[in-house]
Amino acid sequence: MAQGDPGEILYLDFQKAFDRVPHQRLFSKISCPGITGKVLSWTGNWLKDRKQRVGINGQFSEWREVNSGVPPGSVQGPVLFNISINDLLKGLNSEMAKFADDTKLLKIVKIQADCKELQKDLTKLGDWATKWQMKLNVGKCKGMHI
Repeated sequence: MAQGDPGEILYLDFQKAFDRVPHQRLFSKISCPGITGKVLSWTGNWLKDRKQRVGINGQFSEWREVNSGVPPGSVQGPVLFNISINDLLKGLNSEMAKFADDTKLLKIVKIQADCKELQKDLTKLGDWATKWQMKLNVGKCKGMHI
């Protein structure tokens, strides 16, 4: 946005973003930016056959398969998450800034048509989130008028 232009900034928050990325769908997106060979194989093996359990006071649950999510404390986690949401920008007319699971949608709004275009972009984002099984945390999504 140019300085002095009226605008809307929408802060979008994906609910449990790193936990929800489905492995099968993520793996299909990994090869799109050109990741191939050993790196693709290593990444697939890193995601494949993951298991977890919960422990409290020395008592542990049974091991369960994990078929979604990327470990956020790892180097690969945020990178894989960014690859998984890379196509979020396709077909949007508003500007977008994203960092890991934080996304901002920006639009200069001067006339009613700009509002309608912004709403179309929000609808597209909602449709994308549904398609890729990513939920928006509506309580943490905010709008700011400048």
